[in-house]
Amino acid sequence: MSRVGNSPVELPEKVEVTIATDRISVKGPLGTLEQPISPNVRIEKIEKRLEIKLNEDSREANAFSGTLRALVANMVHGVSKGFEKKLSLVGVGYRAQAQGDKLNLTLGFSHPVVHQLPKGVKAETPTQTEIIIKGADKQLVGQVAADVRNYRPPEPYKGKGVRYADEHIVLKETKKK
Repeated sequence: MSRVGNSPVELPEKVEVTIATDRISVKGPLGTLEQPISPNVRIEKIEKRLEIKLNEDSREANAFSGTLRALVANMVHGVSKGFEKKLSLVGVGYRAQAQGDKLNLTLGFSHPVVHQLPKGVKAETPTQTEIIIKGADKQLVGQVAADVRNYRPPEPYKGKGVRYADEHIVLKETKKK
């Protein structure tokens, strides 16, 4: 069995887990998440932890045990503490404003860009050039952040655009005569 799949997932307080034959549901203070389960593996709840066991000894089951353990650990972390991605806008006149489930972006185009946030994801703008995207689903938070960044990715000469807060852009040298 994979090394990741061997380690159990600890369940914090206020997190409830429901295990069916083909799916697992994790409910916590920040919401509810579900994940389908492969027939090659099973999940057992032992006291305050979850363990992933193999149903058959195959290469696919071994690989999926580690993947499923990581997904379940992310679900537990998401419904208890949540995930967040920070974006920063670099450029003259680049602004962001969160309004309910919409994110209004001014990115130097002839029109404002309005990004509709999916259910379960919230955006905050502490300043006009910072965006914080929060949610319980790690994959969904990352995808929304990537979609927002994709409107105006950082360009390599001046570094203008939407970038992750911890992202480092290597600037190119301009062409010399």
